[in-house]
Amino acid sequence: MNAHAGRVVAPHGVEPRSRASLDVVCFEALDIEERAAHHRIRHAVFVDEQAIFDGSDLDDHDAQDNVVRVLAMRGDEPVGAVRLYPVDQSRQLWKGDRLAVLPAYRAHGVGAPLVRFAVAYAGKHAGRRMIAQIQVANVQFFERLGWSACGGAEPYLGQTHQPMEIALTNR
Repeated sequence: MNAHAGRVVAPHGVEPRSRASLDVVCFEALDIEERAAHHRIRHAVFVDEQAIFDGSDLDDHDAQDNVVRVLAMRGDEPVGAVRLYPVDQSRQLWKGDRLAVLPAYRAHGVGAPLVRFAVAYAGKHAGRRMIAQIQVANVQFFERLGWSACGGAEPYLGQTHQPMEIALTNR
């Protein structure tokens, strides 16, 4: 899975915020092995651990060509994933979802680089704003990354989520 060597693996201008996150490399999962790791992480978190989905968290978005699957690695270990996709190209609106970090790595600075990568990627690809449905327990984490609430908390996938947004820049 070291095929990401030589590829752009961190958005320009994105600096890690903690020593632990220095070891995290985020990149677009392009080949079969990387995509399989991305989906295994999502399955482990959303199906096995949180039981948000029964059997699989894959949906219609996963079949679309414009979905970006991001993988986070620490060394040779896949440890986190997120996906993003354009929702409305005329409004330059993107959505981020399925942010998943394996439990053993949640205190190791994996989530922030994944979110920053997704935000930077969407901004570089004509995005002006990104939205997401955030589990209530993670709202402060997203606020620290520059996101803000847009509307009130609401049921989403059987749990209470807070709709959030962030303005994107083309850096």
